[in-house]
Amino acid sequence: MTEAHTPADYSPAHLEAAIELHRACTVVDAHADTAQRLCDEAWSLTDPLGHGMLSLASARAGHLHAATFAAWVEPRLNAGRFSERAFDLIESVRAEAHRHRHALRLCRTPREVAATRAEGLFAMLLSVEGGHAIENSLDTLQAFHKLGVRSLTLTWSNSNEWADSCGDLDDPTVTHHGGLTRFGRSVIAEMNRLGMMVDVSHVSDATLNDVLACSTAPIIASHSSARALTDAPRNLTDAQLRTIARCGGVVCVNFYAGFISAEWRTAWNALRPELEAAHTALERESAARGEHITYARQHALDAEFAARIPRPPFSALIDHIEHIARVAGPDHVGLGSDFDGIPQLPAGLDSAADLPKITAALLARGLAPADLTKLLGGNLLRVMAEVQSASRPRSSESE
Repeated sequence: MTEAHTPADYSPAHLEAAIELHRACTVVDAHADTAQRLCDEAWSLTDPLGHGMLSLASARAGHLHAATFAAWVEPRLNAGRFSERAFDLIESVRAEAHRHRHALRLCRTPREVAATRAEGLFAMLLSVEGGHAIENSLDTLQAFHKLGVRSLTLTWSNSNEWADSCGDLDDPTVTHHGGLTRFGRSVIAEMNRLGMMVDVSHVSDATLNDVLACSTAPIIASHSSARALTDAPRNLTDAQLRTIARCGGVVCVNFYAGFISAEWRTAWNALRPELEAAHTALERESAARGEHITYARQHALDAEFAARIPRPPFSALIDHIEHIARVAGPDHVGLGSDFDGIPQLPAGLDSAADLPKITAALLARGLAPADLTKLLGGNLLRVMAEVQSASRPRSSESE
C-alpha cells in the first residue's frame, strides 16, 4: 500500500476538466454522518473543518452541492431511546439549516435541490440510519417523513425486530428472521406509499432479497462498495448490483478504507482485539467519572488505531466505482462517502474538498462526462424523483 495517490491516477488537465464538470452539474453525496458533529460537538458546518471530513468550506472547495445527513442511532450508546436520539439528530440538521439559511437549505425533493443549487446554497437532505430508530412504529416512520426524512437505511450493523443486518449474522445471541418479517414488509410498503427511499446498505443478503421482492419502487444502497473487489459483508455482490440496477435503483460507493481494500481490512481486523479492549477501558473510565460517552470519543479512538495502518491507494476507490459502473451500468452508480462516520479514507482523499480528484481519475480511465454527470448526483436524484412520484399520500395528509 502507498500513502499517496500517484500522478498516474490523473493529469492536471483531467483535474481541470473534473472541476469544470462539477461546476456544470449537481454533485450529491448520498451519505454523511456529519449530523453527529452538529448534535454533539456544538459545531457548525460554517465552522472550520477541524477533525472532520465535511464542512461548508470543504464542500465548496470540492464543488459538492448537496449531501444526505444521516441520523444514525448508535444502538449501544442509545439503548432505550432510539427514536429520541433520531429526533435529536434530525432537529440538529433542521436547526443548522434554519440558523444559516443564507448558505444552507433543507431539501425534500429533487426540485428543491435544483432550486437550492441555482441559488448557490448548499442542499441538506435527511435520512435515518438504522430501522431500530422507528421502534417498531409506522407512526414514528411517518413522523420522520413529516420532518423531512426522505430515506431510511433499514438496518445498521445490528439486526432489529423486523430486518436482519449483515453485521451480526454470526452472533448466536441475536435473533434473526431470515430477512424481513411481516412487519418489515409493511415498513417497505409504507415507505413506498410515503415516497421514502428504501436504503439497503448494511442489510443481510436475505433481507436484500426480500426488499427486492416486495418494494414497488426503486431502492438505493447509500454507502456500499463492491464485494467482488473487497470481500466484506457490507459490500454488494455483482449479482446484487445487477438486480438493483434492473429495478431502477442506484448503488453509491462507500469511501471507507476497510470496504475498498482487502489488505487494509485484514490489518484492521488484526487490531480489533486491542481496539475492543481500548473501547472497554474508555467505557469504564467514563463510567467511573459519571460521564456519558459520545460517538465523537469512540470515533476518535477508532481513528487513532486506523492511523497505525498505511492508507490504501487512491486507485482502490476508483477501482470500486469503475467496477460498479461497469457491472450495474452508468445509470446505477453514485457516491456515498460515509464522511465523518469512518476512521480512514484512501490516500489523497481527506475531505469533501478532494472530490474532484475522484472525477479526474474516472475521466483518466475513460468514463464519459455524460455518464459522470449521472454518477456525481444525477442517478440518485432520478431515483429520488421516481420514488416520490410513485408515492400514494392519503388525502388527509399534508406536508
